[in-house]
This record gives sequence, C-alpha cells and structure tokens, in this order.
Amino acid sequence: QLAAEFPSEEIFLMTASPVIKAVTNFKQVSKALEEFDVEEQPSSLLEKRYPNIRVIQSGVKQLKSDQHKIYTEDGKEYIYEKLCLCAGAKPKLIVEGNPYVLGIRDTDSAQAFQKNLAQAERIVVVGNGGIALELVYEIQGCEVIWAIKDKAIGNTFFDAGAAEFLLPKLTAESPETPLECKRTKYTVEGGEEKGRPAGASDKLGSALGPDWHEGLHLKGTKEFSHKVHIEVLCEVKKIHLQQEFIQLQQTSLTFPKGEKNVEADEVLWPVYVELTNGKIYGCNFIVSATGVVPNVEPFLDGNNFAVAEDGGLKVDKHMQTSLPDVYAAGDICTAAWEPSPVWQQMRLWTQARQMGWYAAKCMAADALGESIDMDFSFELFAHITKFFNYKVVVLGKYNAQGLGSDHELMLRCTKGHEYVKVVMQNGRMMGAVLIGETDLEETFENLILNQMDLSAYGEDLLNPDIDIEDYFD
Repeated sequence: QLAAEFPSEEIFLMTASPVIKAVTNFKQVSKALEEFDVEEQPSSLLEKRYPNIRVIQSGVKQLKSDQHKIYTEDGKEYIYEKLCLCAGAKPKLIVEGNPYVLGIRDTDSAQAFQKNLAQAERIVVVGNGGIALELVYEIQGCEVIWAIKDKAIGNTFFDAGAAEFLLPKLTAESPETPLECKRTKYTVEGGEEKGRPAGASDKLGSALGPDWHEGLHLKGTKEFSHKVHIEVLCEVKKIHLQQEFIQLQQTSLTFPKGEKNVEADEVLWPVYVELTNGKIYGCNFIVSATGVVPNVEPFLDGNNFAVAEDGGLKVDKHMQTSLPDVYAAGDICTAAWEPSPVWQQMRLWTQARQMGWYAAKCMAADALGESIDMDFSFELFAHITKFFNYKVVVLGKYNAQGLGSDHELMLRCTKGHEYVKVVMQNGRMMGAVLIGETDLEETFENLILNQMDLSAYGEDLLNPDIDIEDYFD
C-alpha cells in the first residue's frame, strides 16, 4: 500500500524471514466480511512488482526513535522518515526451553510438529483457541488429551452451544476427504539438510494463515482415526521429565475409556503433564496452543512507548504509537481508541491485513498533511473461518463481549447442519455466530450495522420458515 501511495519514495521492508506472506485469492464476501488465503512467497516477487520496495533480510537489533534510526542484526543502520512496526506476536508457551513443549504459531513450528507427530502415540494439547481446535480435529492415529481452561471447547470463538454442535465431529470415525490444498510452499534452499543453527528455533516465522493444516500430513502411529479426551476447567500445573516423574512416585493415568475408568498407566513416557485438577498424563510431547503475546522486545529498549495491558504497543485511531513518526499494525499493536460498540480487536489474519492497509493510508495522509477518517473495517467485527469443515462466521459482539448481563441470546440449531446464534440487547442485534451454510451473514451484518429495533419480530427473527433476507432487503 505504501509503495502504491509513494511510487517515487524508497520503501524498506525489514524481515528476519527469507519469505514473505502474501494475501491471495481475496474475496469480498459482504461489506465487512472478507475471505483470502495466505501464501508464502519469495521476497523477490514483491520487489519485482514494486520497484521502489527493497526487502532487507535481517532481524532488528534496536530502534533509536529519537534519531529515527533502526539498527539491524547484520550490523547496518537505516534512517527512516516514517516507521511502521508489524512484528506480530509470538506464542505464549506454557514453559520456555523444554524440548517436549512445542508452540504452534507459524509454518516452521507446524512442520516441527508434524515430524514429532509421526512417532507419537499420545500428545497433550493445551489451549482453547482456533489453532487448538483445528489441531485436535485434524490429528489422526494418535491419542489426544486436550486440556482447556474453560467449560467448553473453542471458547475464543464460541459458546457452549456451538461447542456441543461441533463435538460429534470430533468423535466421528474418519473425517471427510480433505480438500485439495491451494497453498504453495516456498522453503529456504538447503536450509533443511544443514539443520537449523542452534537458537534458530526462537526466531519467529510468520504467523499461520487460515488453512495452515491442509497439506500437512497429521497422522500419528496408531491405526485409528480420532481419539480425543477433553479435560475441562483445568490448566497445566507442572511438567515433569521422565526422571523427575519416577522420583515423584505418583501415578499417571491411561487414556480414559469411559467416565468411571481411571487406570494407572504402565507405560513410561518421555514427559508428564500434571494438571490443576490433580490428574497426571504421560505423553510423547505437549503442544502449547495458548495464544500469543505481542512481539515488542526488540523495540522497547531506550524508547518510551505506551504499552497496553496485553503487552501490545498502544496505537491511536490513526495507527500511531506514542512516539512521533512510529506507527504499528497487526498483532504487535493494541487498539487504544474508543472502539465502535460492535468491534473488538482480536489477533487474527483479517485484522492484520486491514490494519496494515489502513496504517499505510494514515502514514500517507500524515506525510501529505491531509486528514483521514477511520476505515470502515473498524465499524463491525467480522471474521470468517472454517472449523471441523464447517463454515464459521462471527459478527460483532458474538460472545456478548462487554455487554454485561443485560442481553439475551436467540438460537436455532439443526444437528449436523447449522447453528445460528444472535446476541440481542434492547431489541437490537449486537452480534451473531453462524456455523454451516446459513446464508444469513449479509442480512445479520446489516442488522447489526444499522441497529434497527427488532423487538417486534421476537422469536420469528430466527424462524426457518421465514425468509429473513427478503424481509430486510
């Protein structure tokens, strides 16, 4: 976007990674909903397309904002007029530096995971967001103990009702044949054979796109398809290596066969997970899919950034940080403006793309001394994704975020087919979750945006015999 706004200016893209993530197959589904794929491409493609872009492959060592300078790890320095920090976030690992704990956030870690899974008989997955959800669904031939801190699965995106709707898919024998993977993958030549240099694993790759698990062969050693046991309302208390566990003289449990069945495990596992509910399970390894923390480390030293409670750099409604000429976008930043009543920040690909685009517009407006209005994409929270092979659309305050107890929910559910939930407050629609091919997203998006009083329609709003789209056309 910057290259297009300033065709005669030099634009530097600094990245520690040899590939860049590009948005492809972009589709505007409705006013606020968009669908796209995320693809890794060699940086030369970007430079070919925009002759004024230079990609500098090096990590950032330090930012000296008072001098408008960036120092890179390869010992060079660069002077900027305007800077936008888009360094994303890194996985929140339950424990650092344990070889049996894998964080999944990017394509590199997804590949490491796949290598380990090929030899695995049992793994423990910790976390309850989108990645954990997808992972558990995709894994076959391996026992999965899934530890979640909430009552129901997928709490980031759903409520308990939606979780119940999806659960049968987890126990279904073999999932439908996977769709053809549209993504092409570029790898660094020769990088694989030489093995990664020590300490390379903590260098961040780029975040996973929406269908990262397609084309990865996620199959363990056992000859069954799904075997998932969910431990709810618990977190990891401690992780024990085999030797420590033997010294503890505690019992660990076998994979539960039924509610009552609690048997001691005879097998010795490489690593053991002790949960806050007192249970201990042995496994081959643990996947930490417990969300992300903004990757601000390299920039804080010597700079007086305003940092939000969640660790992100605070940005105002023009994506500006608290420092002059320094902007931020995507997972690294925290929206510190007064948001629209039906928008909230979530660290997702859709928002990263919107923020990046809008930050470029703001940098341009500022450089040219023009004023700019807040972009429409921040009017309504809207996200479209796929879970368990169902299309999932979430709109507005879909989990009644911040609405207090003063709201009501309306539901419509056809087992195995669709799940529709709307969040109402004072007769107005504030949010919705749509699972399956409901074709309601555009209508609901409009009803949330125009805040029309719907009290007169009552329960009929979700009556399947009433064609609501025609009604509100």
